[in-house]
Amino acid sequence: MTGPPPARPGTVGPGRDDGRDDADVIAQSLDEPELFAGLYDRHAPDIHRYAARRLGEGAADDITAETFLIAFRTRARYDTAHRLARPWLYGIAANLIGKHRRTEVRALKALARTGHDPVAASWSDRSDDRIAVQAPLAGALAALSPGDRHVLLLVAWADLGYQEVAEALRIPLGTVRSRLNRARRKVRAALSTDPAFTSALDSASPCPAGPSSQNRS
Repeated sequence: MTGPPPARPGTVGPGRDDGRDDADVIAQSLDEPELFAGLYDRHAPDIHRYAARRLGEGAADDITAETFLIAFRTRARYDTAHRLARPWLYGIAANLIGKHRRTEVRALKALARTGHDPVAASWSDRSDDRIAVQAPLAGALAALSPGDRHVLLLVAWADLGYQEVAEALRIPLGTVRSRLNRARRKVRAALSTDPAFTSALDSASPCPAGPSSQNRS
């Protein structure tokens, strides 16, 4: 399967994006559950892509389906002060991915050791994923703690801003900054023997701390 799975029967149902923001869709779906499909249509491709880059296509199907199932079941607790639901959805996905951390680390180590792993195939679908397929980077990512890896990849691969990562992982903004700095330092150190890798890492660096990406112009 190359895209996100369809909505599960009996959960969100068919729907379309009618221009309402995420918070309105979630709030109104409490009375009209079928409206939640609009949130799925809007965000499922990005969630699936992120999960595939970390765990491969097969696992991404399940991660995406379960992310939106959990989101649907817990939507009554969503804070509608957050008008965009991306951090919330990525947070759910990150928690689910975290349950597969041994699989992820094993795949990264295999890629670092052999230069080939099934997960890598999903990383190379897009030209801007080029640094993800490099074996030395895979080894560096495998060596990171789960918390540091979550922060680094949510910024670098999900394109979340610092504040959005803090919301997604439910950690202080200062913790996001410290984890990101530590992760980038370790990755740079691991790749320092090859200028091409460090240059590629710099080109994928996140924007400076400040307003979340949803407010960037």
